[in-house]
Amino acid sequence: MIHSIFNLIIDTVATILAGLLLFRFWMQAVRVRPPFSLGQFIFKLTDWLVMPLRRLLPGTGGYDWASLVGAVLVILASMAIQLGVRSAFAIEPWLLLSLLSLVHAIAYGFIGLIIVEVILSWVNPHAPIAPTVRALCEPVLRPFRRILPAIAGIDLSPILAFLALRILVFVAETLVYSAY
Repeated sequence: MIHSIFNLIIDTVATILAGLLLFRFWMQAVRVRPPFSLGQFIFKLTDWLVMPLRRLLPGTGGYDWASLVGAVLVILASMAIQLGVRSAFAIEPWLLLSLLSLVHAIAYGFIGLIIVEVILSWVNPHAPIAPTVRALCEPVLRPFRRILPAIAGIDLSPILAFLALRILVFVAETLVYSAY
């Protein structure tokens, strides 16, 4: 029971931190400026890890590699702690489970962003955060919009994106669990 609670706490903290780091990487990759308060929140929570990593991994090609590597390191540390507590520390499951956690964080992060965009587009498309969310989702939704254009003014591409992201998670889980 205590072990499960400990794992829940470690997994929650790692998922939130890795998600913020991935969000920071993605915002800079698609060159989106978030609203000031959101940007300040993300930078203040992640600067402690990104700034030292940035000395080792400077941003090149318009990408903030320190944020991406930071997310990977947080996931790896989370898996190491959880597996270390279980006394089942082996390199193969640790790396595979870390990769699966990273795929989960990326896929569910995009699913969350797309849900926010869909809600905003129906409820308040002119909200101050709407352009930021739209710009973050555009690279993911663009290929699906080519496959399925808007029908009678309704964009169904988020449904295809959800399906593709869920398939990505399913395939990753299947590959990792079949490796055992």
